[in-house]
Amino acid sequence: MGAVERMERTEADTAPEVERAPVAGAATPARPAGGFTLGVADEERRRGVRRMKTLATGLLLAVAVVYALAKWAESAGAGGWTGFVAAAAEAGMVGALADWFAVTALFKRPMGLPIPHTAIIPTKKDQLGQSLGDFVGENFLSAEVVRRRLRSVGIGRRLGGWLAEPRNADRVTEEVSTALRGALTVLRDSDVQAVVGEAITRRAHAQEIAPGVGTLLDKVVAEGGHRRVVDLVVARAHDWLVLHADSVMTAVSGGAPGWTPRFVDRKVGDRVYKELLRFVTEMRDMPEHPARGAIDRFLRDFADDLKSDPQTRAKVERLKSEVLGRSEVQDLIASAWGSVRAMIVAAAEDERSELRLRVRAALLSLGRRLAGEERLQEKVDGWLEGAAVYVVTTYQSEITSLITDTVAGWDAEHTSRKIEAHIGRDLQFIRINGTVVGALAGLCIYAVSQAFGG
Repeated sequence: MGAVERMERTEADTAPEVERAPVAGAATPARPAGGFTLGVADEERRRGVRRMKTLATGLLLAVAVVYALAKWAESAGAGGWTGFVAAAAEAGMVGALADWFAVTALFKRPMGLPIPHTAIIPTKKDQLGQSLGDFVGENFLSAEVVRRRLRSVGIGRRLGGWLAEPRNADRVTEEVSTALRGALTVLRDSDVQAVVGEAITRRAHAQEIAPGVGTLLDKVVAEGGHRRVVDLVVARAHDWLVLHADSVMTAVSGGAPGWTPRFVDRKVGDRVYKELLRFVTEMRDMPEHPARGAIDRFLRDFADDLKSDPQTRAKVERLKSEVLGRSEVQDLIASAWGSVRAMIVAAAEDERSELRLRVRAALLSLGRRLAGEERLQEKVDGWLEGAAVYVVTTYQSEITSLITDTVAGWDAEHTSRKIEAHIGRDLQFIRINGTVVGALAGLCIYAVSQAFGG
């Protein structure tokens, strides 16, 4: 009985101290060096562990009392049954003590004795963390495991069915709109404007525009797209001549030599005005007017020069550089971001905007296709599997080091307390089972020995 009492006192002395919740006016307990504190749930678990310890210890004391009483009854000549009871009780004590030692050795040194291979969790904490990290890396973060798991889930098909529901498409559209508004709000306009302006200017300087403009002009002329412009210019010219006849004749008369009579100047001016008006009128009313053909030939020649003539191309590049270098153009490029941002934010905020309606329609269409097309499902699953495999194979060591480094940073004593709070209650059942199983085994062994030896 002395050994049992000493064992129980030692266990009580070395049991983890209860961290009590702070009360009003009391100092808050210091945070453990291990990087975590034991919360309310942990305290409840530890109370459960203490209750189970009491029960297991009580059972040990009970079989010890039964053993003492059985031996006393046997010495008093109570009968042969006392041997069976004493054997069962003795084996129950042995099983209880052995399992107490095994459970206690996980978290501390039994009775404070420096027995090898005890206090396993405090002394082997870092090795356990490394082993746990290796186990996770080998069994959960391998490429084959990730592929097999993702393939069994069928994310593409499930995602398609989920997106095909209008309410889910509305939800995703709302979340995307909120994220887009938030991103555009966080971005600094000056930074974006500088980036956009620099990118456009650099791209414009690097790309020669003359050949492209020549090709476009050649195509426009071939398709007759310039004729409406010519029609507009000629019609406006005719209207202007009609409204400003006196100005034209005055300009012509003013350019005549000083020695000519005035009436001759007026006659010449009137004649020039009428010929000019006739020319413009005919050009306006005659689609096949020779002047129109001359314009077509000029534009085609100009298009060829833009594509092949070095001098013309060089002039266009110089003009381009001059235009891009003007402050008005740079301000226009920079201000384009502000206009685009305001337009996108307004569209994202408006539930009935074309942008949100198109996003919603695209999500619904994608959902229906994903739900019904196996080839698309396989493609999406393949993308996800490839991305997941890339992450786990590339960053496996970083992921597992999160486990090992975290465990290594924990304080050994508080780590032991934390683990015991979670699994200690179940471990106390091992002590109870050891007592019961030991007693049954001792009873059977004693019965067999009596049967064959008696």
